[in-house]
Amino acid sequence: MSSIPSNRNLSRRSLLNFLGIGTLATSLGLDLLQKRPAEAATLSADAALKQLMAGNQRYTAGQSISPDRGLERITSLAQSQAPVAVILGCADSRVPPEVIFDQGLGSLFTIRVAGNIVDDANLGSIEYAVESLNVKLVVVLGHERCGAVTAALNALTTGTHLPGHLEALTKAIEPAIVQAQAEQSDNNLLDRAVRANIRSVVRTLSSSQPLLARRVAQKKLKIVGGHYDLDSGAVEMIT
Repeated sequence: MSSIPSNRNLSRRSLLNFLGIGTLATSLGLDLLQKRPAEAATLSADAALKQLMAGNQRYTAGQSISPDRGLERITSLAQSQAPVAVILGCADSRVPPEVIFDQGLGSLFTIRVAGNIVDDANLGSIEYAVESLNVKLVVVLGHERCGAVTAALNALTTGTHLPGHLEALTKAIEPAIVQAQAEQSDNNLLDRAVRANIRSVVRTLSSSQPLLARRVAQKKLKIVGGHYDLDSGAVEMIT
């Protein structure tokens, strides 16, 4: 094996090429991952989504590069942030957005709550990211076999009342379950309910007045749904 180049100013791409993974990294979206905070804010919604899906492709291929997690990145973010996307995801410990999308510090404005539901608090957080940080993409990220959706489904079908604040959580999901029950599909009810819940939250955010709905209408904001497969690690965009 040849010796490592001694140039102290060796670029990330040169190093990756030296290690034999430069072509792969570039093909999977490394160029987008190298955006600095100020540049990231200019990414379109489509470019941001491309960046996320390229990262998920690396993740599922076992080729994650875990970018932008060093001291240089920490320093660059100390005074400002410019995330490329908002992720409204489930609090499930198996679905960390920065890992499954192979993103670094400051790339994602992440809001996590069981069942990826929307309430006033996380809606306000999304509005902050969109209005103040100029984020152009929001992803509602649900996942296979979601425990919150399962609990809501069981509570609705058995008439069970859950303790503490759990019932407030499941009540927010129940309308999606009712919708899933009415669908004619070969998929199992839980899977239909998970997907219906994702779509319901996308609709709620897209129609939220006055801030989000206006930006969606002006085509300055894209709000999409994503479904994470616990078995494969893949994210599927759903409509």
